[in-house]
Parts: sequence; C-alpha cells; structure tokens
Amino acid sequence: MNTFQQLGLSPDLTNVLDQLGFEQPTDIQQQAIPILLGGQSIDFIGLAQTGTGKTAAYGLPLLDLVDPGFKSPQALIMTPTRELGQQIAKQLSEFSGGNRALNVEVVYGGAAISNQIRALKKPTQVIVATPGRLFDLIKRKAVNLTAIQYLVLDEADEMLNMGFKEAIDEILEYIPEDRSIWLFSATMPAGIRRIVKHYMDDPIEVSINTSEKVNKDIEHQYVITKTANKVAALRRFLDLNSEMRGILFCRTKRETQQIADDLGNQGYGVEALHGDLSQAQRDAAMKRFKARAMQLLIATDVAARGIDVDNLTHVFHHTLPDQLESYTHRSGRTARAGKKGISLAFINPREGRRITELERKNQIKFKQVEVPSMENLTTSRMHNWANLIVNTKIDEQADAILEDIEGKFANLSKDDLLKRLITSQLDHVLARNRGAADLNEPQAGKKEKPSEKTDGLHRYFVNIGRIDGVTPGDLIHFLSDVSNVERRYFSQVTLQKNYAFFYLDQTQDKGFANYFKGLEIEGHMIRVNRDDQSSRKSNKKQKPKKERRSSRRSRRR
Repeated sequence: MNTFQQLGLSPDLTNVLDQLGFEQPTDIQQQAIPILLGGQSIDFIGLAQTGTGKTAAYGLPLLDLVDPGFKSPQALIMTPTRELGQQIAKQLSEFSGGNRALNVEVVYGGAAISNQIRALKKPTQVIVATPGRLFDLIKRKAVNLTAIQYLVLDEADEMLNMGFKEAIDEILEYIPEDRSIWLFSATMPAGIRRIVKHYMDDPIEVSINTSEKVNKDIEHQYVITKTANKVAALRRFLDLNSEMRGILFCRTKRETQQIADDLGNQGYGVEALHGDLSQAQRDAAMKRFKARAMQLLIATDVAARGIDVDNLTHVFHHTLPDQLESYTHRSGRTARAGKKGISLAFINPREGRRITELERKNQIKFKQVEVPSMENLTTSRMHNWANLIVNTKIDEQADAILEDIEGKFANLSKDDLLKRLITSQLDHVLARNRGAADLNEPQAGKKEKPSEKTDGLHRYFVNIGRIDGVTPGDLIHFLSDVSNVERRYFSQVTLQKNYAFFYLDQTQDKGFANYFKGLEIEGHMIRVNRDDQSSRKSNKKQKPKKERRSSRRSRRR
C-alpha cells in the first residue's frame, strides 16, 4: 500500500488529504490505519517515535468512524500537554475539511475552565484532553463519557513520566468497558505494560523500526566543555551560522529562563518556554517561533511536548535528559519530512559515559565536534558582513547623508576606510566572545591535549573594569592605542567590576607596562602590570604567616 486511497479511508477524507498535500502515508500510518478502521472491537498498540505521523495514524480512522449526527462524545484522546492537545485538535479539524457537523473540543489546564465547560455543552464528537483537566471536568459533572467508543492514549510513556498514572486510572472508570483503546507511545516501559495488561484485551501491536526511520537523517554530535562554558559554546555555534534555527532543551524552568534572559540581553533572537509562563505567554512565544521571528526556542522537556515546527536545523541539549528515551523525543524535532538535521549535546568532561549509553540503547552513533574557534568566528563574521554590504539595497536617503558627512572621510583612502570598518566588526566578535579562546575540554580519563589557551601568552592586570563603562572591545582599543601594539595580539579579556585581566602575545611583552606609567584619565591613575601568578605564589611562600595576614588586612582597607 502506498497511497491513502488504498488504506480504506472514505473518499471525502482522501479528497481533503489531497488538498492538504498529503501524498504518501508514513510507515505507522500504512500499518495502523487499515487495522483501526476495523471498528470498535479492536485494542491497538502503536510504537513509533515523535515525527512519524502518529496523529494522522489514529486521527484519520477516528474521523471516519465517529457519527457526526450523534451529539455526545464518541472518541476521547488523552495527551500529556496542552501544546500537544492543541496541535492534535487543530490537525483533526483540518482533516475534517470544515465539516460543521463534526466538532472537536480540546480541554487543558492553564485556561479558564468555565469557557471549556461552556464549549462542551455544544454537540461534540471528539474530545482532546490532558488528564488533569479532564478529571476536574468529570468531578464537576461537566463532561459525559458514557458514550465513548474509542479511547486514544497518545504519548502514553510521557503521560506516565509526568505522573498521570492515577488520573488515567480514575478516568478509565468513567468510560464504558466495551470501548476500544488505542495506545501510542515512543517506548514501552513497565508502566505502559501494566496498563496494557489491566485494561486492554489481546491488543494488536505495531512497532516501527525507529532507529532506521527516525534517526537516519539526524547527525548526532557532542562537544566537551565545562558546565560554566556551555552557554558561551552555544553562542559560538549561533554566531557561526546565522541561518541556524532550533530548540535548546534544558532540565529546569529556572535554567531555561536564565539562559533565555542571558542570550536575549546579548542580542540573540530567543524565547523561553516552560511551565511557569502563562498560556498567553506560551502561545505568543510559539507564534513568534513559527513565524521565524527568532532563532532559538529554549524549553524544558515538558513544555516542548506537542511542538510541531517545520524546518528546524538543530536540536541542542544544554543538559542530557535523565531518561535515555527522552533523548529520542528531543532529537526527533529536527530532520523531519526527509530533511537533514543535527542533534548536538553539550557535555562536561565526566559525562562521556552518557554518550556511550545513548549510542548503545538507541542504536545511534555520535560524532565529537569542536566548539568553533575565534578564528572560525572571525572569518565567518567578516564574510557574512561583506555579503550583507554587497547585497544591501541603497536607501534613497543615502545620497543626502553622504553629502553631509563625506568631509569626515576626505583624508581616508578606500583601503583605510575599509580597514576601519573591518576593525569595528572585529570588535563585535571580541565583545560577544569574551573569555577563554578555546572552550573545548578533554574527556575525563583521556590524556589532555597541550593547552592552547595561554601558550605563548602573558596575563596582564589593568585597573579598569565594568564600573568604568567599558566593553572588552573598548578595552582592547584603549590598550592598543596607548601601546601601539596591534589589537590582534590581545585576547581573553575578563572584565570584573573595577579591574580586568587580558592576555598579550609574548612577542609584544617587552616594556609593555611602561607605556601606562604615569597615565591619568579623568583623575584615575591607570595601572597595568604583568599578572605573574607563579611569581606571586613563590613570594607568598616566603612570607611569615603573621605578615601575610597583616598584608591582607591592609589590602582590604
């Protein structure tokens, strides 16, 4: 079978699918639809990963089996999150082709229950619900499930992970015993098997080979970096590819919001998505993401359930999930509809075993990649900048503005002007990527490669910091202008409140601090000196214990 017409669906439904552009059924659809069209006496288990078309696999048969002329709910679809519930209801409405006699209602927490109660008073054939909100409606006697013939448990493993087992058990008590249960899940843990044994009668099971069908177009990668450097490493990947569009998965709501705030404050197009946001905030974030108004969505696993966005190039993992099966859920957000995608995990040096576990359990292979170097970023930035200038359409106001300011450039040659523009772009790169030049770390237990961070460099102290209103780029400009040392010899600026550290190429080291002796700016005496840590440690060892305490007290004053 290779077309929807051959699966036994009604002509009305296949005509709508043609209009929507559905041509070839997926594997789970090919196998599930003919079975489910068999009617009410069938219990069914469909094992398939996210992105394989499970909603259509059960949704299309439901639309053909329910009776639009019967006013009570005949089908109930339970799902773990409101986002997934909304997505399912929207897709079923599209499949129904505007059939006004068939009504699909979705109910979930986080929205006004009074509005949902009012909506359920209308003739409704299909209900899509999260377990918690549905149980509330049952207790209020606002929903009648006595006519339910088909119960769908979608993302069943995730519902159990979220603690909905008791709510599901309670809800099943209100549904007729002669109903059919269709259970769809990515995995089959023990909790799912218990539900199958207790509630289902000799179910037909269909399992799709997910390691081939889902992961074949995903390239699984990881980088090893310090936990504190993960966001800095992410920034470099974002800077290197401005067309990149993806989701960053985090473990906690607090972590999700903090990373989103940090990146947003630095000018990146990001949004947070987590359970502490209101429904209106979540809907607005998803609307902007789908409209391509941002580059990266930063989400928890729970909040990301039900996200269905096309053409995601990347899935990032700030922290690997506790449950290995969740990795497949996450990575399945990319490489859909035959497109390629990358799933990239940021791990610290001691997490290499987690990668090995994922490879073994999910039958996939990871490739270790490096965090982009400053040289990579600089080259990419300059090429992107040059292309932007060449392809920019000249504004009609440009002539008048040029006439007004061209005198400022009268003494500059074309090369001089271009070099100054290039320098301003280089300063942007330095400002966004302050800190260690090399963010890569060796894996624990492996021999560490020779350090690239400070070989051939000397560390310096300067009594200028954030309190003086400078950026790393500003500081490098200042140091270069005073010393006549080219900017390329400076690196790894670390700004503190009232001082900073930076590295200088040792070839430029001779007499460098002398350029700043006696230099005073607005009453502030500038001090620059070599930060020779090994020398300081040696001197401290020679001081008597009592003298060291006295010295510290004087410094505090």
